[in-house]
Formats: sequence, structure tokens, C-alpha cells
Amino acid sequence: MESTKNKVINGPIWTSMLSYFFALMLGAFFQQLYNTVDAVIVGRVVGPDGLAAVGGSAATVVNLFVGFFIGLSSGATVVIAQFYGAGRTEEVSKAVHTAIAMAIIGGAVITLIGLATAGWVIDIMKTPPEIVDASAVYLRIYFIGMIPNLIYNMGAGILRAVGDSKRPLIVLIISCFANIILDMFFVIGLGMGKVSVTMGVVGVAVATILCQLISAIIVLIMLVRSTDTYKLAINKIRLDMGMLRRIIRIGLPAGIQSTMYTLSNMLIQTSINELGKDYTAAWAAYGKIDILFWMTISSLGTSVTTFAGQNFGAGKYDRVHKSMRTAFIIALTITIPLSCLLYWHGDFLLRIFVEDANVIYVGIQMIRFLAPFYFTYIGVEVFSGVLRGMGTAFVPMIITLGGICLLRVAWILIAFPMNKTIETVEFSYPLTWITTSVLFFFYFIYYTRKKNIR
Repeated sequence: MESTKNKVINGPIWTSMLSYFFALMLGAFFQQLYNTVDAVIVGRVVGPDGLAAVGGSAATVVNLFVGFFIGLSSGATVVIAQFYGAGRTEEVSKAVHTAIAMAIIGGAVITLIGLATAGWVIDIMKTPPEIVDASAVYLRIYFIGMIPNLIYNMGAGILRAVGDSKRPLIVLIISCFANIILDMFFVIGLGMGKVSVTMGVVGVAVATILCQLISAIIVLIMLVRSTDTYKLAINKIRLDMGMLRRIIRIGLPAGIQSTMYTLSNMLIQTSINELGKDYTAAWAAYGKIDILFWMTISSLGTSVTTFAGQNFGAGKYDRVHKSMRTAFIIALTITIPLSCLLYWHGDFLLRIFVEDANVIYVGIQMIRFLAPFYFTYIGVEVFSGVLRGMGTAFVPMIITLGGICLLRVAWILIAFPMNKTIETVEFSYPLTWITTSVLFFFYFIYYTRKKNIR
């Protein structure tokens, strides 16, 4: 692709970013849709115990491992975006093949660790006894599909790094409908959901990893058949140590940041588990609704990272700043109406997943406490995305670790034992979002002035 045809570094930022963002958000929607279908089928067919098993401790553990790798792989996305924006063909190819090799090796390592520790982790998280077995089984099956999971995420990241957000969307749509069909086949068609909670959870887990395999195969075919500089040759998949060091230098802080973020959420989950299975089920159901915000803001973070990365690589610093401002406007325009929607109609959404009146009551309280504070997180995602795109990751990691992870852990360890209520747990979120957004604001100003990025 010639640089003049690259809309990320040429032409109006508004139209290009909106197009890129909406494709990402639609992709995130379909990705979450099949997760939501899992939750609906489990919640309706298997019951609240099944929903808690899939969406409680097990989901948090999955996020720990997958989040670390996705954070690490963001280094590859930034490196590829910068080289692609600068038109450096050889470096793009090395980065692509190194990235896929990372996914294969990383997937194998996580699978082994996950299978060995699944039962132990579920136990130490104080998971309610009624769902311990089902949670552990779900986790083990999920880890079996980790290699294709990471290959898909890395491959999609490569495509997005070069400005292609449409084909990852196509893959997700295919995977989504395949998951719906497989969920219904295993849980309803074969009657696994009526046998026991554990068997119902097994059906959902198997459907999920089969869909991840389908996604990985399709995205690999797309990369192999490409005629652009990011074309993948299977026989060239190997680690280029120089490129690996470059990727890790940017990606490792993001991986550590994601891990610490998830560890703090594991502490949150453990605290909620102490309140009883109704709270665990409500938190799982709320998480499926809450994801509407997170998939939106995450898609925007990916968008601004790609735009900042390519324009930074091309030396167009004014467009880096314009990309950031555009991202903020998009974020506020979507977040405020979404927060209102969830606040006033969250009860309707909860009833999609569960029928239990007590679980719904708790879930409504969770939504109405947290939704009004969503806008306070926007600064974290946009500022960190722009900074990653410019190639700086260490200080943003420190800011996130201190402002979100450590502060949240301190709050839970100090405040929760003194007042064991759901409100105490919930307050840890706005407290840390506001703190971290302010810290990122001041660091962004400092960094851009120091580097004369204007």
C-alpha cells in the first residue's frame, strides 16, 4: 500500500477514525454477542449456578492469562503500525512473523500453566462450593483452546495495525453465528444443560473453543493470501530476536499492566464471592451488561493507538494530537447516552440473563452505582492509547499500576474488612478511574512537551 492511499496518515481524521472505530466496535459487539449467548443459555437453561460458574471466578482467571498476552501483543501492533506508517517493508514482515510465533509459543505455555493450576486458583478465590467443580471444568476446557485464541487475537491485531478493521469484523461475525449454533447444539440439542450444572458448562466451553479455532484458521488464511507487506509465509514463522526485543520493550509493560489490573479484579471477585452466590451471579450478569461500555472504550483505545502509531511513525505529530482530540469527542458522545441507557433500563437487560428476583435486585444496584461514573475512565484509555502509539509504555504502566491496581487493592484490603458491603467493593472503581485519568493527563502534557511532539 502506498502511503498516499493510507487513510490513517492522509485525509480527514474524523471520517477515517469513525470508520475504523465503528468496524472495531461492531467486531467487539459480535465477539461479546457470542459470550452473551453463552451467558443467556447458561443462565436460562442451566440456572444461576451455571451463570456464576462461567462468568465468575473462571472468567476472571481467563482474563488474567489472555489479558497478559494481549497486552504483550500490543507491542507488536504498535511496532507494525509504526513501520507500516513509515513504509519500512522488511521490518513489517519481520514483525509479523515474530508476532505469530509469539502467539503459538505463548498459547502453548498458557495452556500448560492453566491446566496445572485451574483447580487451585478456583479454590483460593473462595468460589462458592456449589459452583467450584463447574468453574474448574470450564477453565480447563477453555485453556485447551488457548493457542488458536491467541493466534486469532494476534492476527487480528496485525490487520488492525495496518488500518484494516473490516476483515477482523468478518471473522468475528462468522465465529459468532457458529458459536450460537454450537451452544444450542451442545447445551439444548444434546440436553447437556439439563443433565447437571457441570455438563451444561462443559457444552458452552466446548462450543467456545471450537469457535476460537475457526477464527484462528480464517485469520491465518487472510494473512497468507495478502499481497501487502504484512503477508504471512508459514515457513518464515520464527522469532527474530531483535524484533522480539523491540516488541517486548513496548508490550511487556502493557502485559504487566493488564495482569495487575486483572489481579486486582480477582480480589474484587473474591470479595464479592464472600457475599454469597446471589452476588456472584449478579456480578456475572452485570459484567455481561457492563461490557457494552468496555467494548466501546476498548475499541476506541485500539483505534487511537493505531492512528497515533502510524502518524508518529510517519512524523506527522499534528495528526497524533488531532487523533487524540477526535477520540475524546467520540468517547464522550457515546459514553454519556450509554450510561443513561444502562442506568434507566438496566433491569430489562438483567432479565435477559437471569430470572431470580434477588439476583436481579442486586444487579440493578450494581448498574446504578457504577454507570454514572463511566465517563471518568475515558482519559485512561485515550491517553494511554496515544502514548503507546508513540512507543512509550513503561511510565503508562506505572501510572496504571499505581492509580488503578495498587489503589484498588489497598481499598479492598483496608476498607472491605471494615464494611463488608457491595457498595464498598463498587466504590473502588470510580475512585481509581478518576485518580488514574488525572495522572495520565499530567503525564501526557509532560511527555509531549519534553519530546517536542506538537
